[in-house]
Amino acid sequence: MKRRILGGTGISVSEFALGTMMYGAWGNPDHDDAIRSIHTALDAGINFVDTADIYSNGESEEIVGKALKGRRDDVVLASKFFNRMGSDANHGGASRRWIIRAVEDSLRRLDTDYLDLYQMHRPDPNTDIDETLSALSDLVRSGKVRAIGHSTFPADRLVEAQWTAERRGHIRFRTEQPPYSILARSVEGDVLPAAQRYGMGVLTWGPLSAGWLSGKYGGSDGIELGSGRTVMERHKYDPAIPANAAKLEAVTALKKVAEEAGLKLPHLATAFVLSHPAVTSVIIGPRTLDQLTDLLDGADVTLSEDILDRIDEIVPPGTDLNRDDSYYTPPAVADKSLRRR
Repeated sequence: MKRRILGGTGISVSEFALGTMMYGAWGNPDHDDAIRSIHTALDAGINFVDTADIYSNGESEEIVGKALKGRRDDVVLASKFFNRMGSDANHGGASRRWIIRAVEDSLRRLDTDYLDLYQMHRPDPNTDIDETLSALSDLVRSGKVRAIGHSTFPADRLVEAQWTAERRGHIRFRTEQPPYSILARSVEGDVLPAAQRYGMGVLTWGPLSAGWLSGKYGGSDGIELGSGRTVMERHKYDPAIPANAAKLEAVTALKKVAEEAGLKLPHLATAFVLSHPAVTSVIIGPRTLDQLTDLLDGADVTLSEDILDRIDEIVPPGTDLNRDDSYYTPPAVADKSLRRR
């Protein structure tokens, strides 16, 4: 497994990071099986593990903590905060009050004294970024956190946070974790270039675009709306919606590209993400051991200029075929009161 340096931190991380959202009640509830998957990833050379407090309401962190017993010092461990943990409105967000509580809860569940990377899961419109950075800086200076980052930040929020850190003397965010896949490329226009300008590490999530690039959709098989995510997030799968019809057409064409290159579609998808010079690691999020081993088989795949050009023809650079796949809607768009007098 090849490695790259995580932004300007000096930390060496594997090109594949293991995402653990699917370990626990949200995906695989068998702790022993999930632990075997984590150990398989580590044995294959992955040294970067990414989790979050919200994943299965803390259960994922507990599983990761069990899996890393005796191996913690060899692993770059990342977690995230922001999403509400319970019914109390103050048990979430990016306030100092919650950050101090959230990190202690994560450290306890993970059974560790420190996090290598602590990330803000989403922008918080209700908290001044100066307040958030102040609290996170204290965590770094106390030794509980080695570096800080954020996830799914638009470019303007990314730049604002960098400027605030410089002007207020705070520790600055070192990483961004955006959704990025062949079908969701809008971050190429501004987020990835902004991250490059500030020397940030980029760990991307969703390389298979919520299953669209797993190989099970496209061609004559189409897509069935029968269970799981296709029901819960129908707006992202229903082919009667023009944006999803475009995705289905693109996947069918991408399958042909992969087949002609002698590749599996998931391997084409992860190699595409890693081909961008801004990307440090691509987060893979398998639910089963079989899914993990299949993705690991594509760890050394690189794409030629010809293949990358063909992908650009199918999905133009900077394009999200379905805008809902960006996973972040600015408050000024989501809340009509912010755009009406």
